[in-house]
Amino acid sequence: MTFSTLGFIFIFLPISLLVYHLIPARKSVWRKAALLIFSVLFYVWGDAPSFVVLLISVLFHYVSGQQIRMLSTEGQEGMRRKAAVITTAAVDVAVLGIFKYSRLDLPVGISFYTFSALSYIFDIYYGRVEDDGNILNEMLYILFFPKLISGPIMQYKDFHEQLVQNTAKNRYFASGMHLFIIGLFKKVLIADNLSTAFHQISSLSQMAGLTAWLGMIFYSLELYFDFSGYSDMAIGLAGMFGFRIEKNFHYPYLSDGVTDFWRRWHISLGAWFRDYVYIPMGGNRCSREKQFRNLAVVWILTGLWHGNTLNFLFWGIYHGFFVILEKFAIGQKRLSIPKWARILLTDLIAFVGWIFFFTPSIGAAFRYIGQMFGADGLGFANSASVYYLTNNLVLLILAVICCGPLLTKLHDALVYRGGKNMIYASVVLHVVLLIFCVANMVGATYSTFLYFRF
Repeated sequence: MTFSTLGFIFIFLPISLLVYHLIPARKSVWRKAALLIFSVLFYVWGDAPSFVVLLISVLFHYVSGQQIRMLSTEGQEGMRRKAAVITTAAVDVAVLGIFKYSRLDLPVGISFYTFSALSYIFDIYYGRVEDDGNILNEMLYILFFPKLISGPIMQYKDFHEQLVQNTAKNRYFASGMHLFIIGLFKKVLIADNLSTAFHQISSLSQMAGLTAWLGMIFYSLELYFDFSGYSDMAIGLAGMFGFRIEKNFHYPYLSDGVTDFWRRWHISLGAWFRDYVYIPMGGNRCSREKQFRNLAVVWILTGLWHGNTLNFLFWGIYHGFFVILEKFAIGQKRLSIPKWARILLTDLIAFVGWIFFFTPSIGAAFRYIGQMFGADGLGFANSASVYYLTNNLVLLILAVICCGPLLTKLHDALVYRGGKNMIYASVVLHVVLLIFCVANMVGATYSTFLYFRF
């Protein structure tokens, strides 16, 4: 099941919200239990055969976490504690490797829930939580359906604090609905239409340079609106159930450097690698050579996490190269370039990198890059280029505008300064957006989220 389906919006979500909010807030255990049951149903509805793998993972990490919790940090027990963490991480890497690099069907969400489970282990090991061994809290953290399939990868210490202190509040409900509808708009009305345009171009065996550039741009925008739309829906859904999850995207295509881009894109994944890989290896508090090593390891792992082909490894090394280049060679020198030029250059680097996502091999990726510069001998533009540009020009302009905060700032300024009438107008606007999204979902072919395959 995905968020952008009629069954989820009109059956699963209303029932789960109704049951959850009918249970008094003071009966937090019953609320957690109900939310856990709905999370299991959500996963089973979408991928029942893989639920056994998920359940084994949850129980395995709970047992490992409690073993680590009970062992002290002193002497022999401290060594056993460290060995338990290493063993758990090694098992996770092995399981991910088996599923990603074999012919076995990849369980939905395994990359995301495995990292969530490891956060549970690491936060107990580093003493970041006062964990009391409550299995309901651990199971709900990993299985919480808004973030289960494709994140955001909320760290255990952040979720645990809300569970234990019972800080889940209904005040997040309205903002949650707003985010869910905005995310649905991004996915259904922008990303899915960009997907149609991209697949029309990618089906061509030969193309002029402009056609290839358009294909790269359509995919890059589709990926952003697809994944950021999913994240907005996930964060919105969490808010409807009273939980706070931090934003996962912050206008990444307005970044003025590759390092800045990765502070804005898939923020929760970057934070995970920072807190559980980069900093434990020494982070920035070591020699330049070790900093270089730390960054290289993080980016190689980031590439391997995303996929099981050499394309993804190359993509990780590609971005790691630019991050290291900025940090150790360019530094503040880049500030002498106008900001608009830095933004365009950063987007070009990011967009070219996405080519390694949508092509089946490194050779195919470089062939596509060659087509962008006329390798097929069809020149820079032809009738096909003009057709794809003019047919999708309005969509392209809308997507570019929505890559920035302009519409959000305009909406907020009108709502918060315009009194009750503007608040009512905002409600009407959201209802209209929802109607358009539902109408598009009824008439369109089902399109899953891109990051489900990662």
